[in-house]
Amino acid sequence: MIWSEKVVIVTGGASGIGLAAARRFGAEHARVVIADLDSAKAIDAAKTVKAAGASDAVGLACDVGDETQVEATVQATLKRFGRLDVVVNNAGVMIFKPLVEVTRDDWMRMLSVDLLGAFYFTKQAFLNMPDGGAIVNISSVHAVETTPLVAPYATAKAALLSLTRSAAIEGTPKNIRVNAILPGAIDTPMLWENPNVKSGVETVDPAAVGKPEDIADVILFLCSDEARFVQGAAVRVDGGRLNRL
Repeated sequence: MIWSEKVVIVTGGASGIGLAAARRFGAEHARVVIADLDSAKAIDAAKTVKAAGASDAVGLACDVGDETQVEATVQATLKRFGRLDVVVNNAGVMIFKPLVEVTRDDWMRMLSVDLLGAFYFTKQAFLNMPDGGAIVNISSVHAVETTPLVAPYATAKAALLSLTRSAAIEGTPKNIRVNAILPGAIDTPMLWENPNVKSGVETVDPAAVGKPEDIADVILFLCSDEARFVQGAAVRVDGGRLNRL
């Protein structure tokens, strides 16, 4: 694949796994759009991605839970680059509450970002990838094995796997591949600021903590021609953590 001809959108791309993925695509000379809620951080991330080798990179403010903003982001991408080839649905949020304290607003916020955001970008990809392409949804091991206090997050990430399967079925005749990654414990603020980890409710073996780059490498693979026969997969990338739970 000649990545310099490809255009990639990474949501939540200003930090963590998203930034690592954007840099990885940049190292292959792709043209990269960083879509992030924080406009200033998105712009700074784009500079980092350019420095990594991207043919071009731009940071755009986008609340993925707002379908209008998602559509605007995709249209801005098409206006600047003339095409769209890859979408990495990475943006996510997490809250920590017992079920009896979770409110409807909590549920709507989690579902809007962690599930509907991916749906909105998938819809736009289906509408704007006439030559086919690839979508990677960043789910979580919480989709299959979870801990207390994170029900909305775990639910949204499990639903994201279902969305991945459905989108893969409908994407096949469009030559659009849709796959998911289930990261385990990854060295990001989301892990270390996790109250369950801080309190010891969720035990994290340092040997089972991966780097954002470990996920980025798999993202690149799933979007590449080498993964042309991978469709609707849920790829666990956790260093074998779930094998020991």
